[in-house]
Amino acid sequence: MKTKAEKKWLLCFTLLVLIFTSIPYVMGFIMQGEAWRYTGFVFGVEDGNSYIAKMLSGANGAWLFKTPYTAVPQRGFLGFLPYLLLGKLSLRNMQHASLAVLFHAFRWLGGFLMIWATYDFVSVFIEDMRYRRWATMVGSIGGGFGWLAVFGLSGLWSEGLPLEFYSPESFGFLSVYGLPHLACARAFLLWGLGRYLSCRSGDWQGGLKTSALWLGLSLMQPITVVVGGALIAWHLLITVVQALSTKSDVLKRRWREQFGFAVRMAIFPAPIVFYTAWAFTRDPFLSGWSGQNVISSPPFGDYLLAYGGMLVFAIFGFWKVWQEIDKRNQWLFLLGWVAIFPVLAYLPFGVQRRLPEGVWVALSVLAVNGFAALPKKLWRINEIVAVLSVLPACILILGGVTAVMNISTPLYRPALEVEAFDWLRENGKPEAIVLAAYETSNPLPAWTPQRCLVGHGPESVNLDEMNVHVKVFFSDSGTDEARRDLISEFDIAYVVWGPDEKALGDWKPGSAAYLISEFMNSEYEVFRVLGEGAK
Repeated sequence: MKTKAEKKWLLCFTLLVLIFTSIPYVMGFIMQGEAWRYTGFVFGVEDGNSYIAKMLSGANGAWLFKTPYTAVPQRGFLGFLPYLLLGKLSLRNMQHASLAVLFHAFRWLGGFLMIWATYDFVSVFIEDMRYRRWATMVGSIGGGFGWLAVFGLSGLWSEGLPLEFYSPESFGFLSVYGLPHLACARAFLLWGLGRYLSCRSGDWQGGLKTSALWLGLSLMQPITVVVGGALIAWHLLITVVQALSTKSDVLKRRWREQFGFAVRMAIFPAPIVFYTAWAFTRDPFLSGWSGQNVISSPPFGDYLLAYGGMLVFAIFGFWKVWQEIDKRNQWLFLLGWVAIFPVLAYLPFGVQRRLPEGVWVALSVLAVNGFAALPKKLWRINEIVAVLSVLPACILILGGVTAVMNISTPLYRPALEVEAFDWLRENGKPEAIVLAAYETSNPLPAWTPQRCLVGHGPESVNLDEMNVHVKVFFSDSGTDEARRDLISEFDIAYVVWGPDEKALGDWKPGSAAYLISEFMNSEYEVFRVLGEGAK
């Protein structure tokens, strides 16, 4: 149980983090005006628009996920449920604004849960409140040497970008900053692992409660359940080898307790994980999505730069507890997590960068344990390392402030474009196919419940091919016959013609007999397709 002092500090720290991460977003909403509308995001805007689109889908009655970024037929998939449910709470008037507010309410919830879960996980290993605080701060918002990039050393990284600035799995701050489902997923992961390490014999009720937590995890990010299961399986293997080699009855009994608890943990999330795996192998759309959703790990040197500083202290921290036999089983879990990290990071799997999820927290606990062993005269090292660790988070917030002060796409959308979207929302048929350039197609489903041929990297099936079709459609080199064929093949109902479409060529949709103008302002025009394409 947390003391009042612990709860007070944790609450203040969490609120401080959430308030500071909200500053760029609040500025964005304030700075939008008559000419521009704010998307609600400061990084990963393309994905952010897709989250709002999912929420809008839920607002319009969907319970299963169907992406609006493809014309490929879809069966519907039990995925992104939190966003679908949030959409059902939105207001019909000012719908995009209310969806953006709901997203950030979810972001606050995810950040709150992740930071508190990190503290609880840290508490399994560290008793001293001071070091619990250090480990929580570093584990939840800390980073590695990414701050060096600001001083002209970006060439140290393979692509000039430190992991802290693009990989929420490798650290965690980005999840608090703008990826609430990943923040919630890490919270449920850490709570589940902490309960597993603290379990007692015959604790069926605790096992089922933890299983319910991991059911939530499976709905937030199913792949993280697999990561958690792999960590537990690895730890059970280490434990049984240790028990057999030392002939320890205590460790054998402990292995049986943890194995039984792990089995109970799997009861609720297992069906979701198996369903997800089955769906992505059997469903043609999901298979196509999976094939395009490649999230590769960077070269190992990037990970060394990310974790190297903490790794030194982490090794020292583990050495400190090696002789404490009564704690060795728990601390072996952290060592096993760090040891298996390279295997997870480079498995031949499409989303391999997702698999080291949470390892930074394990490193932080070990490192802070190493800090605690330093002589008193060297304790200031704790403060220096902690300050350096949070510099990447500060840089990201400052970067967000700078980004929202530059009122332009993609963080903002032209008000005239949103006006065209609003017309489609009020007059267009829901789920009808809209043809537009990629740059227009990405934000379009966040404002109106139609679908596009393109607009999102992974979710737009056959993206490269579709992009060629879209470009040819609007270009001078396209023919009316090819345009009619495209309209017929994908049952296109509307065509948007704005600056991004005009940039693809000088062809004018108004010259086509099969298109009729339904909406027009000074920059954008929406055409309805006549004939079979308007179904």
